Amino acid sequence: MRKKIGPIRAAILEFMGVPHQITDLTSSQILNLMGGNSTSSGKHVTVDSALQLSTVWACTRLLSETISTLPIKVYQNNKDGSRTVAKTHPLHKLLSQKPNAEYTPSRFMLMIIASICLWGNAYVEKIYIGTRLVSLDILLPQTVRQKRLESGALEYKVIKNGKERVIFEDAMMHIRGFGIDGLAGLSPIAQGRETVGSATAADQSAGKFFKKGMQPSGFLSTDMQLKTDQREQIRDNVTKYASSENAGRIMVLESGMKYQNITMNPEAAQLLQTRSFNVEEICRLFRVPPFMIGHMDKSSSWASSVDGQWLQFLTNTLRPILVNIEQEIRRCLLSPLDADNITVEFSVEGLLRADSAGRSAYYNSALNNGWMSRNEVRRLENLPPIEGGDKYTVQSALIGIDQVGTNYGAKNEPTQSTT
Repeated sequence: MRKKIGPIRAAILEFMGVPHQITDLTSSQILNLMGGNSTSSGKHVTVDSALQLSTVWACTRLLSETISTLPIKVYQNNKDGSRTVAKTHPLHKLLSQKPNAEYTPSRFMLMIIASICLWGNAYVEKIYIGTRLVSLDILLPQTVRQKRLESGALEYKVIKNGKERVIFEDAMMHIRGFGIDGLAGLSPIAQGRETVGSATAADQSAGKFFKKGMQPSGFLSTDMQLKTDQREQIRDNVTKYASSENAGRIMVLESGMKYQNITMNPEAAQLLQTRSFNVEEICRLFRVPPFMIGHMDKSSSWASSVDGQWLQFLTNTLRPILVNIEQEIRRCLLSPLDADNITVEFSVEGLLRADSAGRSAYYNSALNNGWMSRNEVRRLENLPPIEGGDKYTVQSALIGIDQVGTNYGAKNEPTQSTT
C-alpha cells in the first residue's frame, strides 16, 4: 500500500507541475507521468526551466500582459435591454480599482493569466468581513492542492511557510484552464514537456557550439608515434583555440600534423531549422500565432492584414480565456440575485479599435437594411438609448421585390386607359 504524500512534498511536486488530484503515487510514477523526470531529450522540464526559453517567456507575457490591459466592467442590466456601469456595486471596486491591498487590477489579472498559462490553474481566495466581500487574494498555484470530498464538495489545502491550512469551496474562486476531469486544469508546460525539453536541448546545443567559437570538433593525425604526455600536451594546446574568445586565431601544427573535421556545420545539422520549428511547436501549446512574438516566417498563414490578424488573435486565442474568467466571476463572486441583474465583462474595445472601419460598415449595413435599430447598435457599444431609436429604417430607394417592374411610389397614379 502506498503512503500518501505529505504537505511539503506535495508542494514541491506541485511546483514541478504535478496535478493536484494525484496524491498517492510514488515519486518515480508522478515524475514520469508529469514530466518532472527526464524527457526524451534528456532534459528535466519544470516551470522555471521552461521560462528560460524565450518562446515560453514571450507567449506567457503576451497573453498575461495583453489581457491585463483590458478593463473588466460590472454592468447593471436595465429593463429596456441596455446596460449601465454599476459603480455602486461592491464588485466594481474590487475588479476595477483595488482587488486587494497589494495589487492593482492590471497586476491582479496578469497574475491570474500567468498562473493559467504555466500551471493550468489560478486560485483566488475570497476574504470576507461578515458577509461583505472585501478582498481577492491570489494564491501561488504550486502551493495549492484540491480534493473532492465524499459529499461532492471541494476543499483546497494551501501550504505556506511549511504550514497547511484548508480553504473550503465557498471561499475560493478556482479558474481552471483546459482540462479533462473537471477537477483541475492541465499545465501546458507539463503536457508539452517533450516539446519544451527538445527546445531546451537545442538552445543548449547552440550555446555550446558558440562557446567553442563555432569551431567544429575534429581530430589531428600524424605519421609519428606519440607518447602519452605528448598527446595530452597537444590536446591542451588545441583546447586553447576552442572557445569563442579565441575565434579567428591561427593554429600552428607541427611534425606533419593534419586537422580533419568530423562534424557538420549547424545548417547541415539542421540546428537552426530545429530551433525555428520548436518556436512554432511551443506557440501551439499556448495558441499564440508565431508572428505575435516576433517569429515572422509564417505570418502570411494567418491573415493578410494587421486588422485581420488581431481579430483572429482575439477570437481564437483571447476570447476563450476571457469568457472562462467572466463565467467564473459570475459563478463565484455574484449572489444568485445579482447573477440575474449584473453582468461582468471584459471591454475589448481597445483591441478592436484598429478594425473600427469594419464595425462601422457592419452597423451601417444593419441600419440601412432594417435588421437592426439605432438603439440596438447603441446597446452593442454600451451607449444609452435615444428617443426614437427603436424604429427600423431602410433606404428610401428600396422597394418590395413584388413591386419590381411597377411604378410603386410614384407621386401620380397611372391614368386609366380609355376605350
